[in-house]
Amino acid sequence: MAGVPTPGVQVVGYRPLDPSLLVADGGRVERIDLEPGVELGYGLGERHCAGVLDDDGHRPCDRPAAPYCEAHTVPWSVASNADSDEEHAIYLAAFAPATFKVGVTRSWRLTDRLREQGADRAAHVRTAPDGRVAREIEAAIAESVGDAVRVATKRRGLHRSVDEERWERLLAGFDPVERFGFDYGLDLDAGAVPETLLTGTVRGVKGRLLVLDRDDTTYAVDMRELLGYELREGADEGDRQSSLASF
Repeated sequence: MAGVPTPGVQVVGYRPLDPSLLVADGGRVERIDLEPGVELGYGLGERHCAGVLDDDGHRPCDRPAAPYCEAHTVPWSVASNADSDEEHAIYLAAFAPATFKVGVTRSWRLTDRLREQGADRAAHVRTAPDGRVAREIEAAIAESVGDAVRVATKRRGLHRSVDEERWERLLAGFDPVERFGFDYGLDLDAGAVPETLLTGTVRGVKGRLLVLDRDDTTYAVDMRELLGYELREGADEGDRQSSLASF
């Protein structure tokens, strides 16, 4: 990050692929690096709408709803229309140990999209000429596979491996174009405690989960839950849930 956030700066975005948080101060946007080993020491202040990020920087919003107020929440159907004429890939994704989903994305974004979701395994199973056809295929597959995975489910699988037998059984009903396997370098041998904080040593980022080590406990932070918070310099000293290993 170019410089250190001053009091009042706000978390306005996150980047799983270039692991970082985006913070805004007076319209200027900077980044907080989330590479493994980085030491973070920020407290969380007031939270309100994260506003709008665009090519000109950040436009703040002081409405109390977070992470976004009604005026700055864009429906999925509106956000997806712009890419509907491009070729799309329909994929299956696996999240350890045995949660599966179907999804669609523009073909050229397939690998990035899978990493953004924190998938452990994936397979490109169909290709469609545009978004409309892709969503029709997705809907048909979703009737038996499902098309969403909760962040809590992904967190509970952070220290586990994919059940390869069940994954292969699912893929047996398809003819994959390409397969993918991802390693996020977390190297966990026990589960991570869910928490919203920004103090600790970065272990890694998997999808929108930021994994931090602090006081002999590993925490999993949903970065979306950080959006809208104003940051204070200095470690957050509040009481936190700890793992059994910390006692």
